[in-house]
Amino acid sequence: MQLQIPKAPRKVRLSQVPGAVQRLAVVAALAAAVAAGIAFVGLQAGRWLGGEADFFTRAVEVPGKVSSVALPKWEERVSKPAKLTVLYTFADRQISASGVLVSAERGEGLGLGADVTLLVDPNDPERPREAQHARESFGLTRFAPIGVGLGLLVALLLVGLELRRAVRSELAPLKNGMLVWLTCEGGLPDTRSETTFAAHYFQADVKHEVRARARPGRAPVKNGQKVLAAVVPSKPTWVRVIDEDLARTLGWFG
Repeated sequence: MQLQIPKAPRKVRLSQVPGAVQRLAVVAALAAAVAAGIAFVGLQAGRWLGGEADFFTRAVEVPGKVSSVALPKWEERVSKPAKLTVLYTFADRQISASGVLVSAERGEGLGLGADVTLLVDPNDPERPREAQHARESFGLTRFAPIGVGLGLLVALLLVGLELRRAVRSELAPLKNGMLVWLTCEGGLPDTRSETTFAAHYFQADVKHEVRARARPGRAPVKNGQKVLAAVVPSKPTWVRVIDEDLARTLGWFG
């Protein structure tokens, strides 16, 4: 049999490339798992924001007194809040609550007996929030759904781009790649798994050193000690070894 290779672009279907569909399925599954993870995070964020909105709907303002202030370390005061212990009256009950968050800057100015306004949920009166800090925090988190939505769109875009890249990596060398006779450094590796190895080819008397990828357990198309390979168009330092089964499937044997 003789090689009869059509000129580029050559007609190559994904189903003609052995193992390509399975490899693409793996990529698609991983990409879908990432998108599902982001969707799950978005769902959880939506539920949390719904709970926060319900809190502000139910909460009532109650005056309180500061009984102690716990400030974060000096170097952490920009990023960490202070924690207050407060005394207040709700539904004829005297309540003391600790761990009430307030900005560290504001906490520095609150001493023993300072007045604060608390938001108290009638369904959970022993877990108040300092009103100003709670409202400022919720104001920022209202943008979270937009961020999650954009994140999901970006994830879906990345899934599409990754699938496109995977398809092109399988087909581009065979459809548009330059075909060369490759010399393997030290001979073609004898292995049962897909392998990469150093090789080179000459073009216009110029030596090009490349990394070659070969399928496991397949007899390459040979010309003496050289093997046929397709140069990856987007990565000229990478080539793909063409084995006899693939060449026969593509109709390159006459």
